[in-house]
Amino acid sequence: MTGPVLAVSGLSLARGTRQVLRGVDLAAARGEIVALMGLSGGGKTTVLRSVAALEPFDAGTIEVDGFRLAPGPTPSERALSPLRRKVALVFQQHGLFEHLDALGNVTLAPVHVLGVPRADAEAKAAALLESLGVGHRTAALPRQLSGGEAQRVAIARALAVDPPLLLMDEPTASLDPARRADLGETLERLAGEGRTLVVTSHDDDFVRDFATRLVVMAEGQVVEEGPARDVLARPSHPATRALLAGAGASPGRVR
Repeated sequence: MTGPVLAVSGLSLARGTRQVLRGVDLAAARGEIVALMGLSGGGKTTVLRSVAALEPFDAGTIEVDGFRLAPGPTPSERALSPLRRKVALVFQQHGLFEHLDALGNVTLAPVHVLGVPRADAEAKAAALLESLGVGHRTAALPRQLSGGEAQRVAIARALAVDPPLLLMDEPTASLDPARRADLGETLERLAGEGRTLVVTSHDDDFVRDFATRLVVMAEGQVVEEGPARDVLARPSHPATRALLAGAGASPGRVR
């Protein structure tokens, strides 16, 4: 039996006098879709940024598919090169480069970071975009894309380095219900291919339908976790109940 693709242990991080993360433990196995939920400011995005080595942390360890991050200053990009092949983060606002078309965004890392020949990188990028339903938008600039199209281009860019771990920050925030369902089916397909996905979300319908496991955070700590449908139907921690009640709904709709 292989170990988890992602293993976070005792992750702690302070900004000045504010303790943002307080000993977070989190694991995700190959093929899982793990959702992180919690009120804004609970530390969900900070966990993703720490795993992607975009945020230094003070204590604990992070291991991604055998690559270990330790507390202290963020390592140099040269030292992080193996990690960049193992994990990719899709930002909430997509983070596409405005001066590059869709194809250019997807080929950027393979060409300039991994040294893949441009023709090979473009062929793979075109195939990724096609598989995500935006193959006809290869020449479009980010400002010419709809929210759903930009989201798919950002996913293609993340997948271009073929990472086993994909992190997504609030991926449904700019999508209508039909597009959310399309995205969920895409994530299920990626998980079925053996990738591990960790997704932050305020959308409990999306989490219920597509996440295999739910982790609830409050004030920088994990307070509850389990199968997504079970946790949402029968929340046991006060923070989870408050999260659901704060949306003005029965366990069913967090926005």
